[in-house]
Amino acid sequence: MISLVKPSPEAVARFLARQRDQAFSYPAPGSSRTADAPPGFVVDHRRQELGQGKKAFEASCAAIRDWDMFRLGWVEICQPLPAIEAGVVVAILAHFGGVWWLNACRIVYGIAEPRCFGFAYGTLPDHAESGEERFTVEWREDDSVWYDLYAFSRPGTWLVRLGYPLARRLQRRFGVDSLAAMKRALIRGTATPPPAR
Repeated sequence: MISLVKPSPEAVARFLARQRDQAFSYPAPGSSRTADAPPGFVVDHRRQELGQGKKAFEASCAAIRDWDMFRLGWVEICQPLPAIEAGVVVAILAHFGGVWWLNACRIVYGIAEPRCFGFAYGTLPDHAESGEERFTVEWREDDSVWYDLYAFSRPGTWLVRLGYPLARRLQRRFGVDSLAAMKRALIRGTATPPPAR
């Protein structure tokens, strides 16, 4: 949904209601679990070390639960924050060049392991792109904690196909900004920063 004004909470609620029973807009939901993108999709994969130890991992998990990776100023998760559970529909609002885009996704799966936490969502028909995105934090054996962002996508609408170079630039910007947002969240969570390398 494209608008010249920021959608009201009521408009977002109506948007979500229309999306609840829609099918995913791409083949093979869940493919991000094994990083096996369907043919014809572009893969974006970024990762960053966030800190060291249990405290950093717990703060990272809290940041994922609070959707901190979307606190970017130009992209946000619509309130109230959705629970991270398979089947939950999510509204993502992006603002660029005086235009607001409301995009719909559904959580495909969650990950809640002792040393890995996160989830993936997939696009629904009312999304500018088509594909899946996975957000995870991992506490590795060397005690380092990493944020990992993996996505595969292709244009979901004729408008995005028409402006594909801009769409790709915005996707890359989202990746970079998302890593920075998680780093900020860890600083707020008083996590131990990673060692200088």
